[in-house]
Amino acid sequence: MSLPLLNYLAFQVGWFACVLSAAHHRPLLGLLVTLLLLVLHLALTRDLLAEAKLLLACAVIGTVFDSLLLWSGWVSYPSGEWIPGLAPYWIVAMWLLFSATLNLSMAWMKGRWVLAAVLGLSGGPLSYLAGQELNAINLVNREAALITLGLGWAFIMPLLCLLAQRWNGFAQVTGNAAPTGWLSEKVKRHV
Repeated sequence: MSLPLLNYLAFQVGWFACVLSAAHHRPLLGLLVTLLLLVLHLALTRDLLAEAKLLLACAVIGTVFDSLLLWSGWVSYPSGEWIPGLAPYWIVAMWLLFSATLNLSMAWMKGRWVLAAVLGLSGGPLSYLAGQELNAINLVNREAALITLGLGWAFIMPLLCLLAQRWNGFAQVTGNAAPTGWLSEKVKRHV
């Protein structure tokens, strides 16, 4: 199985873990699953510092964006509040998890700024709608929230792709190449 496909599947597992656990008022479970997936992701990288910078930058961007949605009153979250007025921790975990796709399963989008914007415009709101359907979030003012989400993601997606070009911990890993991160090197030495 290729690393980009594995990355895509890990994102899906983490997304559902976060959303479903938040919907059932147990967001810590989704956070733990996501943290495990992120540790494995970072263990496979060639450049840990570059990939960590990307993940942290995206988490900050996402926290600010989702906190603005919360402050506007257009979105509410039934669980996972850690600091009053900030997006819940499970949303921050999802931003970290999403950023882990940028250099692997979504690497094809880098340099395709218009496509990234269009996918952000449509995919961002659809993800939040799915979260609402699963009872993890509430789009209080649905129309305003969806417009803001679409416009925000249309700007954020190309920005995240640009950051991924700058901080690519998987620059040398392509196609079906075996992971060559520090974890892989440790395994090779002990085999």
